Amino acid sequence: MLIWIKIKSFFMEIGELTYFTIRFFKEVFRRPYEFKEFLRQCYSIGNRSLLLVGITGFIIGLVLTLQTRPTLMEFGAVSWMPSMVGISIVREIGPMITALVCAGKIGSGIGAELGSMRVTEQIDAMEVSGTNPFKYLVVTRVMATTLMIPLLVIFGDAIALYGSYLVEHLKGDVSFALYFNQVFDSLEFGDIVPATVKSFFFGLAIGLVGCFKGYYCKKGTAGVGIAANSAVVFTSLLLFIIDFIAVFVADIFYDL
Repeated sequence: MLIWIKIKSFFMEIGELTYFTIRFFKEVFRRPYEFKEFLRQCYSIGNRSLLLVGITGFIIGLVLTLQTRPTLMEFGAVSWMPSMVGISIVREIGPMITALVCAGKIGSGIGAELGSMRVTEQIDAMEVSGTNPFKYLVVTRVMATTLMIPLLVIFGDAIALYGSYLVEHLKGDVSFALYFNQVFDSLEFGDIVPATVKSFFFGLAIGLVGCFKGYYCKKGTAGVGIAANSAVVFTSLLLFIIDFIAVFVADIFYDL
């Protein structure tokens, strides 16, 4: 019986999130456009995440190269290292790891921020004063995450490739020009575009779930913690689902 209640609650939450998403797309095209708040959120989300994304990408590049190099040396295929690392990072590792990191930092932050505003009745006060809190709080944040996550992914990919280059330069004395020429020669249109497109969906999912959990936060201080925690868990699950769908669809078009 308890399992049935949890399953029912899960599908109810899916329905509420779907309605929340539809409402978001309706509000996006309605005036007034909160452009200043949108820019503020872009700066807050992008600038404050640069260091974390950069460090994560750098370590990924180092570890991936250090772990793969001995295996390629056994087969005499070390020269393929730049191509392999470049395709792996740009196609999958870079977007997915960056999105998961941002889900933990940005998603939880949005959930906690909006949750605390709901608990302290600031959102109710905005509704009473005639302001549209959904437009001001939700639309600006979701649009900001949708725009900034792909930029953070590109930044993380570049740092990861640089970290990989450092390992190759120290161990194999590979020049900067040679390494990145091989990386860019191995990348194709079918590698870059799907990875970029799904990054926008990653950003949309992070913003929507974080805002949804915070906007409908339950009363009490415990509700804020639950909203922040569930935003990260739910977003992480959704990111893997979106990634699977994106890879599946890209594979169909790539075969065509």
